[in-house]
Amino acid sequence: MLGGALTAAGPTAAGAAPPTGSTPPPTAGCSAPHRVTQELAGGTTWSMCWHYDSSAGLVLDEVGYQPRGEARPIRVLTSAKLAQVHVPYDDGQAEYDDITGFGFGFGLQNLKPAECPGGSIRSVKVPDTGRVDGLCVTTRSRGHAYRMAKDQGTGVWHEEGRDLLLYTVNKVSWYEYITEWRFSSDGTVSANVGATGSLSPGDYDAGDGRGWPIGKGAEDHAVSHSHNVFWRLNFGLDGGAGDRIEQYDSAVTPPPAQGSPTTRTTRTPVTRELAGDAEAMRWWRVVSAKGRNAAGHARSWEIAPGPTTRHAGRPYTRHDVYFTQNRACEQFASNNTLDCGPNAPDSVDEWVNGERLVNPVVWVHIGFHHIARDEDQQPMPVHWQGFQLAPRDVTAMNPLTPAELADQNGAPPTGS
Repeated sequence: MLGGALTAAGPTAAGAAPPTGSTPPPTAGCSAPHRVTQELAGGTTWSMCWHYDSSAGLVLDEVGYQPRGEARPIRVLTSAKLAQVHVPYDDGQAEYDDITGFGFGFGLQNLKPAECPGGSIRSVKVPDTGRVDGLCVTTRSRGHAYRMAKDQGTGVWHEEGRDLLLYTVNKVSWYEYITEWRFSSDGTVSANVGATGSLSPGDYDAGDGRGWPIGKGAEDHAVSHSHNVFWRLNFGLDGGAGDRIEQYDSAVTPPPAQGSPTTRTTRTPVTRELAGDAEAMRWWRVVSAKGRNAAGHARSWEIAPGPTTRHAGRPYTRHDVYFTQNRACEQFASNNTLDCGPNAPDSVDEWVNGERLVNPVVWVHIGFHHIARDEDQQPMPVHWQGFQLAPRDVTAMNPLTPAELADQNGAPPTGS
């Protein structure tokens, strides 16, 4: 909730001056097997390091974005990872924290070449388990990046987008979780978790009165349950500290008798820790403390949550985003297994205690209420949960702008 921690102001793109001097490539801190650098169609290059955590699984570090025309990579994320998969069952008989309580990290699966078409499979050292060929690095088409018809003649400006894709598969009991990160040629970052595998045979209980009939007649029922997925994002935009969080809300005023409705958008700086809820016409962005684009606007990344089912069963599942002050011991959204001191709380909701945000961490929560269906057997089709980070003023124009349109920044002609 917003409470009194925020103050309102009008929309702005304020920011500090860009850094001077050269910035080292964001992948300099890792060895070649743990480095990913990929140039995509249109000239965009993504670079990053990765490592594997025995709880969280795949962790991305020092993610850099270098669109065409930029002299060096732009730091987007210092680190990004899964922070919990919380699975409560509707009948109240079972509840799991799959990341920190059910061996998610140790369940990394070997991938076959057919599962990583056009890419390469990296060997991952899993603590106490050994080597697993478990990380796919590849590229995939995603359809139109843009299309614009010329006003004169029959020409069309058009480009197909392409993504760099990294993914792993972790098996937890009967479920298999696909942890996917997509980095697009237009600068968008997409984080998704896909659940597949099998419905647990132990959940087929016709007596609980809460499940959905599976199989012939009504003899077997699969117990309904939720998947509450959390991600932890430490931005460190442009390689520095002091990122700012801003919330934007738009209010619509109904039209007068003869006229049209009007909409007013306000900016609210988030200066203290916040548990936030996604509402209609509300969004957040993380603003760089020092980076500006060529038009002089502060670089930022907009948080765009995907479809979600908010779960009211636990305090930490009742909100969609959390902004907390960065602390090394606060790594998992629930059942945090790191030592934060005697009697320290172990879930993200309790870390929101009004502290001033100096170096913020972003937690994104996306929920899915799984009411099973006949088509979930056998095997179960993938159901996805996720969000996007959309570049906002990171570049002065579309990073894929055709050369013949490059002079139209802020002043397109009346005819294209």
